[in-house]
Amino acid sequence: MRRYDIVLLDADNTLFDFNAAEETSLEAVLREFGWPWNGESRGAYLEINRALWTAFDRGEVEEDFLTVERFRRLGERLGRTDDPAEVNRRYLDHLGACAVLLPGAEELCRTLHGAGCRLALATNGVARVQRSRLAASPLSPFLERLFISGEMGKRKPEPAFFRAALSALGAEDLGRYVMVGDGLGSDVRGGLDAGLDVIWFAPGGGSAPPDLTPTYTARSLGEIGRIICNR
Repeated sequence: MRRYDIVLLDADNTLFDFNAAEETSLEAVLREFGWPWNGESRGAYLEINRALWTAFDRGEVEEDFLTVERFRRLGERLGRTDDPAEVNRRYLDHLGACAVLLPGAEELCRTLHGAGCRLALATNGVARVQRSRLAASPLSPFLERLFISGEMGKRKPEPAFFRAALSALGAEDLGRYVMVGDGLGSDVRGGLDAGLDVIWFAPGGGSAPPDLTPTYTARSLGEIGRIICNR
């Protein structure tokens, strides 16, 4: 008998290989605008982007500001004067076309769906990018609902994000839900604070901080399937 009936799945670096998509899209947009593409510019972008998304998770900045500000700051470092809003728009176009799945992601969704689980995507990120990548992937038939912070006006890990998702899915027994994701803040802490069991996807190893205890830790997508299906 399966352990959970409803599975909330994170998108980036849980189902989709966001790192690969980000690398491809960043190179494409920087070359398109004539900005240097090298280790320095890549490292600067990753540093800026990570700091802004961390601030987003803490509720300090909004998504619309974040996505443009990252290219304003990068342009400033590189001495460029291109419109950061236009650079961001083209970057998102490239990113939305990169539907690169992690190995085993389609098999996981197919297995869980076949076992009778209801699957929903629960993710931060720009809505048009997430929807575009999903539509270009083979995962759509397995997902019942999409909960995207950019559409909901609520960010993971805010309790309001999870409350809205749970209300839309309609099941009352929280013990039948599980949140699956790689983010210790957005997925693990957010899910636990909402009263859900959580599977932390940590393929690179490591451990959670002392004040944060996932219900389960999985080192592979296959292990996630085995936990949920109680095998």
